[in-house]
Amino acid sequence: MNDLSQKTDDGFLRDIWYFAMPSAALKPGQVVAKTLLGEPVAIARQADGKAYALRDICPHRGIPLSDGRMVGDEVECCYHGWRFDCEGTCTLIPSITTEQDFDSTRIRVRNYPLVEKHGGLWIYMARHDAKSLPADLPDPGLPDIPDFAEAPNIQVSMDFPCHIDHAVIGLMDPAHGPYVHKSILWRDEKSMHDKAKDFGPSEFGFAMKRHPPSKNAAAYKILGGEITTEIRFRLPGVRVEHIIAGRYQLCNLTCVTPLGPMETEVHHMVYWTAPWLTPLKPVLKPLVRRFLGQDRDVVVKQQRGLAFNPQLMLINDSDIQAKWYFRLKKSYEAWRKDGGDFDNPVRDTVLRWRS
Repeated sequence: MNDLSQKTDDGFLRDIWYFAMPSAALKPGQVVAKTLLGEPVAIARQADGKAYALRDICPHRGIPLSDGRMVGDEVECCYHGWRFDCEGTCTLIPSITTEQDFDSTRIRVRNYPLVEKHGGLWIYMARHDAKSLPADLPDPGLPDIPDFAEAPNIQVSMDFPCHIDHAVIGLMDPAHGPYVHKSILWRDEKSMHDKAKDFGPSEFGFAMKRHPPSKNAAAYKILGGEITTEIRFRLPGVRVEHIIAGRYQLCNLTCVTPLGPMETEVHHMVYWTAPWLTPLKPVLKPLVRRFLGQDRDVVVKQQRGLAFNPQLMLINDSDIQAKWYFRLKKSYEAWRKDGGDFDNPVRDTVLRWRS
């Protein structure tokens, strides 16, 4: 049994990096409002392309900084014109006269570490009570996507009206495919058969080791050649599927980010090296959106049952990945609190299920 009922706290991992937004959604000279883990964040991009993130509340009168504008490389509050640089330092208070002795740089708003890679902006979310960043800021550990262009060939984002835990374990669930993703390009109930896959630990997560894809997954066949795939999961909610098909490669990157207790954003990016796939983007992108939408639709239905706060259960072996996810979260929280070495609870094993 495993209690997946709603928690008294928000259940979000902190002191860890999250996918904040696609790079393409933030133009130079633009500031965008985001709510991440229930916190208001303003993400801005300088003229030279560098992006940065600040707490989206002006310390003067509480208005969101994102309601203002970019002046040069700084964010200007729309209420009284206070300006803040990329470090969160107040550089200008227009209402102060030349005779007044007041140093505006003593005023600061929280600055969030932000890095850009693989066509996405990744943000470090510290603890609520953190007055400063920890000295041992964890390495971003961003997914390694070799031999691909920096920007994804396809990018789809979708809101899931659920807690991040249900979005994550729903997306990693190996048994829901024949029932949720009914398609000629995917497996159905009639093609279900026994599966056995090798798993092992990876950094802050686990991996389904490289293997030939299932025979009833027709979508892989369009790549041609001898096909193998490896799937890795990493906290807080990052899934990387790396497919090698002869001389070509394809990668599916899925990132799950909580906006609030019952709001989760799922970003799915597809990268490939096969040039003949590029002209098919107008066809492939709607298929990706439909596939992700099927996961969203079943989560929407699930909320009707979860509203009664039932006790849920996870079984072996098809739900072991979900169990690992919860154990990994506990291990990560203990590691950030107590220090020492991270204790990965995952061990090399073979999991078996039907799908």
